[in-house]
Amino acid sequence: MKKILALTLAIVLVLSLAACTAKKPATATDVPASASPEASPTAAGLKIAIVTSPSGVDDGSFNQNNYDGIKAFIATHPDATVTPVQEPDMANAVNAVADVVADYDVIVCPGYQFGGISTVAQENPDKMFILVDSYPSDPADPTKNVEVSNIYAMQFAEQESGFFAGIAAAMETKTGKVAVVNGIAYPSNVNYQYGFEAGVKYANAKLGTKAECVEIASYAGTDVTGANVGGNYIGNFNDPDTGKVVGKALIDKGVDILFVAAGNSGNGVFTAAKEAKDVKVIGCDVDQYDDGVNGTANIVLTSVLKNMAINVERQLNAIADGTFKGGNYTLYADTDSTGYVSEEGRQQLSEATLKALKDAYELVKTGKIVPPSNFSETTVDNFVGLE
Repeated sequence: MKKILALTLAIVLVLSLAACTAKKPATATDVPASASPEASPTAAGLKIAIVTSPSGVDDGSFNQNNYDGIKAFIATHPDATVTPVQEPDMANAVNAVADVVADYDVIVCPGYQFGGISTVAQENPDKMFILVDSYPSDPADPTKNVEVSNIYAMQFAEQESGFFAGIAAAMETKTGKVAVVNGIAYPSNVNYQYGFEAGVKYANAKLGTKAECVEIASYAGTDVTGANVGGNYIGNFNDPDTGKVVGKALIDKGVDILFVAAGNSGNGVFTAAKEAKDVKVIGCDVDQYDDGVNGTANIVLTSVLKNMAINVERQLNAIADGTFKGGNYTLYADTDSTGYVSEEGRQQLSEATLKALKDAYELVKTGKIVPPSNFSETTVDNFVGLE
């Protein structure tokens, strides 16, 4: 499996790097992680760009949460500015960063497709980069990750938030059938899927539920290694029409709770749920309760969180005050980076489900439950905490 992953990432990242620049790539040792950049931007007039996937900064989910972190920073640093750059071609993501880097102090890059920005960063040591959902690849060997002094790269334990979604779905379903709908089988999306399936499995084993995860074989996902991971994948983060088709197909199979992790494509799943009867959705990445309004009702059961905004804001503050330190970080519940919405008026969970989620959160936070992820040794059938 690891060899297949390495080969696949090598192909993807080599292509990205080739499109990025014609200059000779720097090696990982050219800018060691412990080194300080040549210059450090200050809060005054900090120019920020956010380069996103086709769904843009108003997708109501992943990209928007990153953008909200920038806006929160600007609210306390009014001289700073932000420019959204929407790249319509996911394969051109690294090249898009190279095109804009000269004009900004900080480039925020939300998405797995930006993993190949190492060369751009190393050739621009006076610029700061915030990379979300990926680690930078080594320009000398794209099969390996590298830490670069001017890139703060964050990944999240999406499997934790997916786990909370699975427990909520299993405890709240009336039909006994639940499903997760994803965009593309990038590691972050597969993490959500596996976490969700593990949450359902845990609830069935420990909490007395009898829920079934429903999948449609024709929408099974293929991860970055080429492996079939099952699930229900739209194949795009910006295709609400297909999202609606997938959502309706699952509803027609009796699914009454859908966990949606699909960017703008997920809006189509929301539409399918709104047009159905007695169907709820679980939002993803951010609190999506407002998106669930359906006349006088609301279809959002709760939302599970990947708190990117707070972490983007933290790093912008670090750049502003001179404490920024590049590196590769995985963020968990113990830093409030994963979670779920429990606020009254923003969810429709029963008291029993809220208690179960609170208990599960503490077990996840302390490591007594470790939900499986895309490349973990454990699986949905044998993860830590299920035994």
